[in-house]
Amino acid sequence: MTEKKIKKPRGKARVLEGKCVACGERCASACPVDCITLNDAGELLAVDQDKCIGCIKCIKVCAVDALEMFYTPEELELLKLWEAQKGSATEELDPEEQALREKLAQYKGVWVFIEQTAGEVAKVSWELLGTGRELADTLKVELTAVIIGHAIDRLRAETYGYGADTAIVMDNAVYANYRTEPFTDALCHLIDKHKPEIILMGATGQGRDLAGSVATVVETGLTADCTGLAIDDHGNLAQTRPAFGGNIMATIMCDKYRPQMATVRPHVMKAAEYEKGRRGQVIRESFAPTEESVLVKVLEVIMNKSGADQVDVAAAEIIVSGGRGMMGKDNFAILQELADELGAVVGSSRSAVDAGWMPLGHQVGQTGKTVRPMIYIACGISGAIQHLVGMQDSDVVIAINRDPEAPIFEVATYGIVGDLFQVVPELTKYIRGLKKQNSSGSPQAAA
Repeated sequence: MTEKKIKKPRGKARVLEGKCVACGERCASACPVDCITLNDAGELLAVDQDKCIGCIKCIKVCAVDALEMFYTPEELELLKLWEAQKGSATEELDPEEQALREKLAQYKGVWVFIEQTAGEVAKVSWELLGTGRELADTLKVELTAVIIGHAIDRLRAETYGYGADTAIVMDNAVYANYRTEPFTDALCHLIDKHKPEIILMGATGQGRDLAGSVATVVETGLTADCTGLAIDDHGNLAQTRPAFGGNIMATIMCDKYRPQMATVRPHVMKAAEYEKGRRGQVIRESFAPTEESVLVKVLEVIMNKSGADQVDVAAAEIIVSGGRGMMGKDNFAILQELADELGAVVGSSRSAVDAGWMPLGHQVGQTGKTVRPMIYIACGISGAIQHLVGMQDSDVVIAINRDPEAPIFEVATYGIVGDLFQVVPELTKYIRGLKKQNSSGSPQAAA
């Protein structure tokens, strides 16, 4: 006699308190019966149990497990019987889900686009190889460096040293200077041929331009300016970035399309230690459009030469930054004096730039530069989340502010509650004195 087949109980979805991150109403959009209620901030409030049909679509799209299935005691008993009957049988999937899984299974590997100009690699590419190595190890796949340019074969050895298993090299005169059209065609050709599951690029001018163009052509998702990357329990890339003006951190998933693409700002990720002599494989691709077919022509390349008022804040090892508490443009002179003694550069918050006190190139934060110096001295900066995103990974943060409740103190290694117009000149004076003692070689300085 054939055993009667038990139907799996569906249960109801319910909210787990404190887990929702207001990711953008993915759960509500996935619900076919409109039973999910959100508050004005986009956070989960409740699931209408009378309307819920237990389809689990909301649970599948939630990246932070803020929803769970709830079963009545009777349903739990049925669930146990169903699981016992099912045993080790293969999970039953609807045709749509089965087709999706088969499509996604074709994509394997983590790629990092190596951005270079005249053979000089952007530092963010080495940082992304470090992160890419971690992602690839978690997925147990290869890490590949993609190098597109002309006379760039020598860069292969460096990519291996920073963690790449394989380097794909496209070397042709048409790629000598970056242009959107040929680089997009080249990368799309590689994606179509090799099918990577993850592609990482720097959130630079070139990276942002290329990533957006490629994602549009291959019809996949792209998360810009990520501050965190990880692999979730389902093998998807969890991409974390500031959202809603930097007031929250949202984790974004691209679980139905491949490749998963993300851009990351310079100095957000930490580069891996360079391993000299490390070797890897090479794949040489000959694909290249003809120069005549490319509409944009490069007539001249003018390199940006730093003037006296231009500094590379992102590359500085010590930064002295000022915010609204500086009270005016002229007052930044005291920060410059301290910076000169420390061999540092002067940075600023967005409020100081908006007020016209400092040039845009000095701005640190979500809409400015992301920095990772050894020492970051914040003077008169309250510590809005938009600013913290750009400097919170500094090795040592020293905050000077009159307000003891200023948010900057929450991330500060050392905090000084006081008037910066008194504290900063005293610091400058003290450091100047130490330098004089060291140069004189006095026993006190040696001690």
